[in-house]
Amino acid sequence: MPDASAAAAVRPVPPVPPGRLPAPARPAPAPAADPDPLAALRARFYRPAAAPAPRRADGCEGPLLRLARPEYEAPEDPRDTPDASDDAAAARVRRACRTRRPLHPAELAAHLQGPPPLRTAAAEAWPAALAAHGSHAGAAALRRRLLAGPGPGAAEALDLADAWRLRPLGPAEARLLAPAQGGTPADRALRHAVWRYLSGLPAGAAHLPDPALHEDDPYERLLLAAAACRRAARPGAPGSALRTALPAAPPPAGGAVVAQSMLLGRLDTPGQGLSGGLSVLLSSLGDTLARTPGIGLALTLVAADRTALAADPVLLRTAAEPGHRVLRLPVDTDGPLVQEAMPEHRAALAWWAEQLLGLAGAVPDVVHVRYADDGSLAVAEAARRLGSRVVFTATPDPHRFLAARHGRAADSDPQAAAALRQDLHRVFAADRLVERADAVVGIGGRAGGPEELLRYFPQLADGHRGRLPASPPEGIAPHRPAPGDAEEQRALLARLYAGGLAPECLDPQARDLPLLLSVGRLHPVKQQHLLVEAWLAAGLHRRTALVLVGGAAERPSEAESAMRRRIADLLEAVPGARRRCALLPALPNRSVRLLERALASPARPAPAVYVCPSAKEEFGLAVLEAMDAGLAAAGPLRGGVPHYLRHGANGWLLDTSSVRTLADGLEDLLALPAARLRALAEEGRRTVRRDYSITAMADRLAGEYLRLAEESREAVS
Repeated sequence: MPDASAAAAVRPVPPVPPGRLPAPARPAPAPAADPDPLAALRARFYRPAAAPAPRRADGCEGPLLRLARPEYEAPEDPRDTPDASDDAAAARVRRACRTRRPLHPAELAAHLQGPPPLRTAAAEAWPAALAAHGSHAGAAALRRRLLAGPGPGAAEALDLADAWRLRPLGPAEARLLAPAQGGTPADRALRHAVWRYLSGLPAGAAHLPDPALHEDDPYERLLLAAAACRRAARPGAPGSALRTALPAAPPPAGGAVVAQSMLLGRLDTPGQGLSGGLSVLLSSLGDTLARTPGIGLALTLVAADRTALAADPVLLRTAAEPGHRVLRLPVDTDGPLVQEAMPEHRAALAWWAEQLLGLAGAVPDVVHVRYADDGSLAVAEAARRLGSRVVFTATPDPHRFLAARHGRAADSDPQAAAALRQDLHRVFAADRLVERADAVVGIGGRAGGPEELLRYFPQLADGHRGRLPASPPEGIAPHRPAPGDAEEQRALLARLYAGGLAPECLDPQARDLPLLLSVGRLHPVKQQHLLVEAWLAAGLHRRTALVLVGGAAERPSEAESAMRRRIADLLEAVPGARRRCALLPALPNRSVRLLERALASPARPAPAVYVCPSAKEEFGLAVLEAMDAGLAAAGPLRGGVPHYLRHGANGWLLDTSSVRTLADGLEDLLALPAARLRALAEEGRRTVRRDYSITAMADRLAGEYLRLAEESREAVS
């Protein structure tokens, strides 16, 4: 029977008049290449039959295409002399991963001496190399590298051997590689890799050093305790050294065990450093999942640096809900982990996640990762070793901004070159997470569908594991009134209008002025400096007040300090502006939501609006919280905000690409009559409460998790 949809697409052929020949049929127009060069390369690679060849530049290409093209296109002439650079090697290994073409373990072992992106690519290519050439060839390649002695690649070789249960060195040989106490970061990294490797050998524990020698180092003390515990007589029962760090917790009451990770920033300090909306989301989502039918336990994985471990050595704590626990993975840094350093800690994080998830009382059925980076690759690797299923949230970031960000970058700019390599590394990490994942979910585009996601992840266009990616809407927890709310709101407003001399206070005379509020971590991508500059350029400082909330009050990061200086310089240059702009340090999420409700009160003499000036937002949970509080909200055109904020209907969209466009948008917004602003706010609140609850998000995700858990049980049985 002919396909009905195909038949419907065929137009009837009109009869040819006598004596006339039919005109030759016009060929269907060829599909146009995507104007985004990276998207075009990826479409051609993953869907060659459906995508045209990317357009080549006339004689020259910018650094983006010069670096990206070798990842997706094989050399036109194999006889060409191969480029021996690290960039060429990374492109070759990444292309091999994407085509599932195995390389030889010896080649990959040599790449372990390269820069972090190349080492990550080599580790990702390792499983295919072992499958094609055998474990013996893999162990031999690693042994040759390790017998060359300490140096670049030695720690990576040991961690790769441990991850795949290879034994290139005996215990005594491995111990000889370990540097003595102290030393450089490279010495510490190798020493820790030796300990991790020894912990996996049948007789390796006897070769670990005396823990008393490292008692003053919070990271090494925990590492030695966990290493000794790995080969304990009763696996899963922490020894005495870990009982303080991993206090006994009741086992799950029944149901699936799910884990979610957030390794950048801290869960309990949103708005500080790298802690943003994701910390608020995962806190409330973990609590809500713990109450969701079918879920027995929710685990949230976070990172804990040496400073945090010295202040608090406990690695497992119960969150607000008894069925939600927070598990801290130790990381060997002085301060919070940063994105650029993540590749250096990938192997250690995978090891910690594997060990501690087993010791925390329950191995997850499902592990959900969200960032396209080495931290997510580490958690996904731990899930592989534990036999857990993996869910990955794919987003079109950083893909959609690479052309604009790097298209005109100069080859001579080392900072731009480093940023480009980091972005291409994250694109590769996202592809590997898609490949590893048992299910992929996405964040919807403007129309709520997957179009933008599929543009940048063309490998998902025909489905992933037989299913198109789901796009469950993100959500926020409802505000729950408490007896002391009114008093705290009065205190927050009193603090805000305490005087215009301190950076965190406004002139009391500004109480009667319209107010712009913006909440978020202080970071260049959040563009608080651009908001201040646009506020000044439009002359809004003469008739409105501006309040920014974000950044650490103590020990600010370099990015936070730089943003504060930049804002202070802008205000200092305009007389009177300082007294009408307040920069408050980050507040607890509950305090932020109480402040928003106080500012949205109809009793205020002038309206308040919420402004998100970010270059882009993946979703913008802070915008949703402001809408829920009853503030008219404005957010960026780029990113996920247009998914729920409709211009002029339930909010306002802003072009945040420049000072001028942002200033124009703010002027248009503040020119609206008060009644129109109230109508926007009311419709925004209805939108959030109807469509964006954390309960609905948890229900949708729980359905995905339970499906995977059931599939896993069926596969075992």
